[in-house]
Amino acid sequence: MIPITVVDVADAEPLVLEVLRSGVIAQGPMVKRFEDAFAEVAGVPHAVAVNNGTTALVAAIEVLDLQPGDEVVTTPFTFVATLNAILEAGATARFADISRTDFNLDPNSVAAAVTDRTKVLMPVHLYGQTADMGKLVPLAEEHGLAVVEDAAQAVGATFDGRPAGSYGIGCFSLYATKNVTTAEGGVITTSDAALADRLRVLRNQGMRARYQYEVAGHNYRLTDLHAAVGIPQLEKLSTLTDARRRNAAALTEGLAGIPGLETPAVLPGREHVWHQYTVLVTEDAAVSRDEFAAKLTERGIGNGTYYPKLVFDYDCYRDHPRVIASEAPVATKVAEQALSLPVHPKLTADQIDTIVTTVREVLGA
Repeated sequence: MIPITVVDVADAEPLVLEVLRSGVIAQGPMVKRFEDAFAEVAGVPHAVAVNNGTTALVAAIEVLDLQPGDEVVTTPFTFVATLNAILEAGATARFADISRTDFNLDPNSVAAAVTDRTKVLMPVHLYGQTADMGKLVPLAEEHGLAVVEDAAQAVGATFDGRPAGSYGIGCFSLYATKNVTTAEGGVITTSDAALADRLRVLRNQGMRARYQYEVAGHNYRLTDLHAAVGIPQLEKLSTLTDARRRNAAALTEGLAGIPGLETPAVLPGREHVWHQYTVLVTEDAAVSRDEFAAKLTERGIGNGTYYPKLVFDYDCYRDHPRVIASEAPVATKVAEQALSLPVHPKLTADQIDTIVTTVREVLGA
């Protein structure tokens, strides 16, 4: 089986041992070292490490002091953590449609979704390519909206040379399958020193110093053990990303011209980091998306459907009073057609050839 992803953190062993031998295994100097390195990648002065990507989103919304009924506009084509975080923070979720070309929020649809209760715009930089921040940021400014970037899958991605996570409050995931992982973990990035200070207090049970409580907070801390796992990956992030880009380019070249198969595009001005390589299996394909996935699995090609439904299209959200569903025809169609293929840095040239050959055989190309 050629896996959809491979987790390789062997380089972290020396730093992990250093933490274990130090006796400081909770949040300490290794977390600070990790935060400094991450801030440099995101192009901001402040990075606040937390215990996962979902809590990063929750904390980012909480520090904006929203009131009951205030809305966050986001995409329905995303991992459910995006929606869960909005609800956990007490806000109301409203949705705009996406663009088929990049799987991210369509600025025109966002403009139509904004109401007088909208306070936050939350683009999701899906699969490793940023949303159209050149249009979304001016739109947010026009309506006085805060921008919270769900950059869980986009560490190192850029729009017009500016990194994901530098446009407002950036929220990243460090889950096991992400381009940079600490097994579990997250990071919040910002250029606002006051916001960064509030986030650090919030993640530490509301304490500025021991037993000096300033707000009702949370335990969102990352451990030094987790940080030690992530630091070596940040140090070699450009090398790992280059490998993903080479693999994506080879896949796109090999899969070109197959009837019923749309390969992903890198849009002008954007640097894609290829968290996933996601194709669309259209009505013209020899088999359906689900049949395609099953046949690939039978032949030893790992794959994943990210995501099979829109986030509000589940019973637990369908009648939720703070989930305002709307028609999203592009996102609905993409959810029916999207399938991700292996693109991780550990792929060999022979494995890429096998993926291409197998896809062509399954689709009769």
